[in-house]
Amino acid sequence: MTRPPAVPCLTLHHRIPLTLTMSYNSADLPAPGQNRQLFVDGPAGRLETLLAAPRQDTVAGICVVCHPHPQFGGAMSNKVVYALASSALQAGLLTARFNFRGVGQSEGQFDHARGETDDALAVTAWLRQQLPLAPLVLAGFSFGAHVSLKAAAAACPAALVSISIPFGKYVGDSALPPHPGCPWLAVHSSDDDVVNYEETRAVLQAYAPPPQQIRFEGAGHFYHGQLTELQQAVLPFLQQHLQRGPS
Repeated sequence: MTRPPAVPCLTLHHRIPLTLTMSYNSADLPAPGQNRQLFVDGPAGRLETLLAAPRQDTVAGICVVCHPHPQFGGAMSNKVVYALASSALQAGLLTARFNFRGVGQSEGQFDHARGETDDALAVTAWLRQQLPLAPLVLAGFSFGAHVSLKAAAAACPAALVSISIPFGKYVGDSALPPHPGCPWLAVHSSDDDVVNYEETRAVLQAYAPPPQQIRFEGAGHFYHGQLTELQQAVLPFLQQHLQRGPS
């Protein structure tokens, strides 16, 4: 197996042990515990985005969550994406879900993970403008997990969460993205009927170092009946690496 390329932004990554006060001067930011639908300018047009704020008036960082494959019904309303966003909010993160180009009210057309990576980076750049010093978490499910790993090469996040990440034939046999250079959690169910668990595990083990891996049993691809357990797997990882205790 070809080893993934070396991490491009390892020297830029550092943990930031700080808590930031949210500024509400911008009309785009929701009040604590609220969400706001808005549009972010992307490279192929406007991107439909849902921005949610944690209940407290301070934040531990920011999070961008990427949804599954647009050509198979993937959208930011996906229940696994929602569960990821909920975990991020519980960890105190200002959290953005968005629709890739051509999905929902987002403009543009599907671009085989290339343009979608640019979409993720556009939303990330916009969110960083709102809180420039905040640590960034990238997260994604299935196709969105692959996109967020690709985006990490340019975004240099403080942490990465990959749920049922596909490689190879699932994403057009594209080259392996580099290591994100940050704490990385990969969650997958052994009985996934869409993305083969063993194939993905073999790829992940080739990364140096490999991500922290959590194996589910009986959850399939969509974690039916195990979304609470999924959140319980993700939340401690976020709290640990953002140096924030339970809210």
